[in-house]
Amino acid sequence: MVCFSRIGFFWGLFLLAALACEARVLQNSGFVQTRNTQFILNGSPFFFNGFNSYWLMHISAEPSQRNKVSDVFRQASAAGLSVCRTWAFSDGGYQALQISPGVYDERVFQGLDFVISEARKNGIRLVLTLSNNYQDFGGRPQYVNWAKSAGVSVNNDDDFYINAVIKGYYKNHVKRVITRVNTITGVAYKDDPTIMAWELMNEPRCQIDYSGKTLNGWVQEMASYVKSIDNKHLLTVGMEGFYGDSLPERKPVNPGYQVGTDFISNHLIREIDFTTIHAYPDIWLNGKDDNAQMAFLQTWTTSHLTDSRTIIKKPMIFAEFGKSSKDPGYSINARDSFLNAVYTNIYSSARSGGMGGGLVWQIMAEGMESYYDGYEIVLSKNPSTSSVITQQSRRMAALDHM
Repeated sequence: MVCFSRIGFFWGLFLLAALACEARVLQNSGFVQTRNTQFILNGSPFFFNGFNSYWLMHISAEPSQRNKVSDVFRQASAAGLSVCRTWAFSDGGYQALQISPGVYDERVFQGLDFVISEARKNGIRLVLTLSNNYQDFGGRPQYVNWAKSAGVSVNNDDDFYINAVIKGYYKNHVKRVITRVNTITGVAYKDDPTIMAWELMNEPRCQIDYSGKTLNGWVQEMASYVKSIDNKHLLTVGMEGFYGDSLPERKPVNPGYQVGTDFISNHLIREIDFTTIHAYPDIWLNGKDDNAQMAFLQTWTTSHLTDSRTIIKKPMIFAEFGKSSKDPGYSINARDSFLNAVYTNIYSSARSGGMGGGLVWQIMAEGMESYYDGYEIVLSKNPSTSSVITQQSRRMAALDHM
């Protein structure tokens, strides 16, 4: 009798584990879509708590370091994090994915294959960013330098948005990534629901035209191109949220300056499926006290959510936020309080419709000190912050069942 009871007990555990595994596979079987101002998965509203880990492909390119990627996904999944934003580019320089225009390092590409397969195993969806505004990992400046080396007449980095040769380089990269067949899963990226969305560029900016019109032309062209290759996945621009000329009365919401983007017109483009904002009040309002920074954050979030719902009529993601340990007066408690405040805004906005979730900047594995930027969170070493993140994951997951 005791023996049969034990068998029954362990058989029950096995069945529960199998059902959980099946549920995860079923959850991952569909593509995330949008309906009005909500994200939808398999016909139901999809809310999430997520994170940024830009470094995943870079680390995965070295097989001996892949345990760091596995550890982060495992810990993130345990904390209820279900969406991760990461780079699908590395242009020129050390350990580049794209060594030169159209020339790729297969070893690095296999690193990205591993990232996608590990995300899939852990029930985490990916937002894959296709380029960078900054020179980190190549980005826009590298594309312009490639053109210059090829004898193309260029004036500055903003030629990235208007020069036909440079735009051709970018389109080639987009096609190469989206049509890639994963060497581990055997699934083409464009057919893999593990990927939630593509992002045209991390934080695009344009100094030669603060109206946002130059960038608007580029977004329209590239968004149409992406959708011509892949109409299954969602697409976004990758914007911070700065307002431009289309709604002048919103310009005072900007943190005292413009960057050549227009939150309204850039996101109204038909092929763009959702809006994004970033917020770093500790950088943007450097020198202002915590109260002033939090007041800005509240206005920034509310303004963009309102515009996403009523003008753009698409869902929104709070795609980057964090508090740096390099700031004067920083403490773990201050960071936890900041994250709590942001998470409360996200949750309240999600309940009222329009906000899908947030992606904290950024989660790292142990032993990555050389990558620290002040915003790093190592879940296994930061129990209080991990608790704040887990609590938000539970709240957002509960919305799925309301």
